[in-house]
Amino acid sequence: MRLSLTTFVLVVVITTSYAQSAERVKIEDLQHKIDGKQDKILVMNFWATWCAPCIKELPLFEQMNSSRADVDINLVSIDLDLDPNPDKVYRFIARKQLKAKVYMLDERDPNTWIDKIDKSWSGAIPATLVVNPSNGKRRFVEKELKEGDLEELINSVK
Repeated sequence: MRLSLTTFVLVVVITTSYAQSAERVKIEDLQHKIDGKQDKILVMNFWATWCAPCIKELPLFEQMNSSRADVDINLVSIDLDLDPNPDKVYRFIARKQLKAKVYMLDERDPNTWIDKIDKSWSGAIPATLVVNPSNGKRRFVEKELKEGDLEELINSVK
C-alpha cells in the first residue's frame, strides 16, 4: 500500500504534535529542583541519545511515569547530549514517544557541574538520583538500571 504525500504529512504532523518536547535548563535549575520543597520523591534520570545503556533503561522510567504519575513520585528525565542544536533530542523524544518530563541540560563543561548533582558522580551515564525531600534521604547510582532496581532505589529513601 502506498501512502499519498498528504497522508504522510498528516501522519508526521499528528505524531509530532503529540510528542513531548524538552525544556533547556541550567545546572542552577536542576539544583533548585533537587533542593526544593516538594511533596513527592524526586527521581532524576541522566541520559543521552547516543548512550545505548541509557536508551535500554528508558522504558523502565516511562513505565514508572505512567503507572505512578498520580502518586508519590516526580520523575524528571535529563538529556545530557550537550549539543547546541536541540532538534536531535526533539526527534529522539518523538521517536521513543517519551511522556516523562524531559529537560536538556544547557551546560557545555561537565567538569563545572557534575559534582553539583552528586559528589560521587564520575560523569558516567546512565545515572539516577533519587531524593526524598520529607526525610532528606538521597541515593545516587551511575549504572544501567534493570527491572526492579528503580523501585528498590525509591524504597531505599522512604
